[in-house]
Amino acid sequence: MSSASQSHTSASALGLDVGTSRIVIARRAEDDFRYESQLNAFVAIPYSKITEGVLEREKIPHTVQAGQIIVHGNESEKFAGLLNTETRRPMTGGVLDAKEPDSLSMIREILTTMFAAHRGEKRQKVCFTVPASPLGAEGSLTYHEATLRQILTDLNYEPVSINEGLAIVYSELESSNYTGIGISCGGGLCNVCLAYLSVPIISFSIPKAGDYIDSSAASVTGERANRIRLTKEDSFHFNGFFADKVHQVLGVYYDDMIRSLVTALKDAFTRTSNLPKFNRPIPMVLSGGTALPAGFRDRFEKLLWEQDFPVTVSDIRLAQNPLHSTAKGALVCALSDF
Repeated sequence: MSSASQSHTSASALGLDVGTSRIVIARRAEDDFRYESQLNAFVAIPYSKITEGVLEREKIPHTVQAGQIIVHGNESEKFAGLLNTETRRPMTGGVLDAKEPDSLSMIREILTTMFAAHRGEKRQKVCFTVPASPLGAEGSLTYHEATLRQILTDLNYEPVSINEGLAIVYSELESSNYTGIGISCGGGLCNVCLAYLSVPIISFSIPKAGDYIDSSAASVTGERANRIRLTKEDSFHFNGFFADKVHQVLGVYYDDMIRSLVTALKDAFTRTSNLPKFNRPIPMVLSGGTALPAGFRDRFEKLLWEQDFPVTVSDIRLAQNPLHSTAKGALVCALSDF
C-alpha cells in the first residue's frame, strides 16, 4: 500500500470501544496504532465564573447546566475524590443507564469531545463496539446500539457496530485466521465470542465484571467504589495471601467473577449444537481492564482446566494491550473495507 493510500485509510476510519468504564478511540498512524482514552464518567461541581474560566484555560472537558459545572472524562475522577463523592456513569452493565437522567447528554458530550480532533472534510467510517446479550437473557440491545449510532451519525461519521468479543478476535487472532475465543473483561460485563475463520459462532456476556467487584468490595469494606477501583488498578494482584483487608476482599470477589465466567463458558459451549469440529486446538485471549492484575491469567487458566471444557484450547494468553485491544479490533473491522 502506498503512503498516500495509507494516509487516506488512516484518515477515513476509526475504531471506537464504548465501555462502561472507559471509551477508547483507535486510529492508524502509518504502520502503528494510536489510542486515546477517557473515563466514561462525570461529576457535578459547584458553579463559579472563576472555576469555569480555569477549566477553560486548562482545557478540561466540561459543560454548564442548572447552576452546576459538569466535568466529564478523565478529570471527573480527580474532582470526585476531592469532593468525597462517587463519579456518575452514563452506562451500567455495558449499556446506557436508563436510571441516570443525564446518561444520553453525557455520552454525547464525551464522544463529541473525543471526536473533535478527528473530524475531516469527508465523512469518516467508525466501527463501534456493542456488548453481547447476557447468557440466558437474550434481550434486545436495540436502544443502546441505535442511540450510539445516532450520536455518531450526528457527528458526521458513518457508524458500523461490532460485537465486543469479536473485536478481541480481530485484534489478537490474525495468526490463527481469526479462529479462537476472545474474552473482554470490562467494567460492566465480561463479553465472550467464539469465532471460526472470523465468523462469530457463540457470543454472550455475563454481568459479573469490574463494577461487580468494586461495588461488592465497597459494601463489605465501607469504602467508596471509586476508591476500591483505584486500589484494584494500582496494587491488587493474585498471590494467595493478603495482609490488607481491601486486597483480601478484592481477591474473594475476583475469584467469584472468574468462577462465574468459567462456568458460563462451559455451559454455553456445551449447549451449542452447531459447535464447529476444529481440526486443531484453538487459542483463547483475555483482555480488558479487569484482566490486568498480575496472576489473573494463571488463575483463570487453573479454574478453566478444572472444568471438563468441551473445546480443546491450545493456549490462554493475555492480549498484547488489554486496555486497547477492543478498540483495535473495531479499527481492524473499520479498515477491512479499504
